[in-house]
Amino acid sequence: MKFLSVPDYHMHTPRCNHATGDIRDYAEAALRAGLDEIGMSDHSPMPNGFDAAWRMRHDELTDYLQEARQVRTELGDRLRLRIGLEADFHPGSEDYVAELIASHDWDFIIGSVHFIGDWGFDNPDHLDAWADRDIERAYCDYFELVAASATCGLFDIIGHPDLIKKFGHRPPSGSRLVRMAEEHMLQAVKRADVVLEISSAGLRKPVREIYPQQRIIQRAAELGIPFTYGSDAHAPEDVGHGMDLCLKALLDAGITEVATFEKRRRSMRSFVP
Repeated sequence: MKFLSVPDYHMHTPRCNHATGDIRDYAEAALRAGLDEIGMSDHSPMPNGFDAAWRMRHDELTDYLQEARQVRTELGDRLRLRIGLEADFHPGSEDYVAELIASHDWDFIIGSVHFIGDWGFDNPDHLDAWADRDIERAYCDYFELVAASATCGLFDIIGHPDLIKKFGHRPPSGSRLVRMAEEHMLQAVKRADVVLEISSAGLRKPVREIYPQQRIIQRAAELGIPFTYGSDAHAPEDVGHGMDLCLKALLDAGITEVATFEKRRRSMRSFVP
């Protein structure tokens, strides 16, 4: 089945220190891919230099916004460019992130969990730490943090909702504890009325799987939780990657539309002709 294109709301710039291409490059890649809307969402600064090697500095925010606004103006009607941010949920940093969000006019904010305590579980530099971890416990701790990110009131979209699987580490098959943690997370998302991201980024990682897995997508559909699509592009050639596979996964769960955002107001858009 041929799907209608939808916005790609997850892409980065070199300010995060692990991406290539400027915003204009991403916009041109989106046009070549047949997209009519994208959203920039570079990694936000964090307080006290936390995880500084993987995110923009606070003094780069103005430049990020200026570049995005300039490209948006230059594109005119060719492509809608939404300006967002991917902000980490890391307990203790909520006030800093809230102030950061309030200080600028964003179209959307993605909230993502990349740390369990001080462990950057998806960071290749910390990969060896998995050997000393109880994988089932790690999954439960992760989903507890994702649930808290949904209910904290800061975010519009929950990014890559089962990122914990990135390197292919899996809990025991049929783990009741993990299923309960997933359900708790989804119930929190539902209560908070926020959106889950379906992300193709996992297809480019060792796990070789969309985030989140189909079981989570299906349960989210049953609960009426909406989704956005994101490629998590760190290079222009990633823009729109895996979109059809993600949309098929949504359709297989009975979902036919995705959420879009402007000035943090949500609307829905069908991807079925």
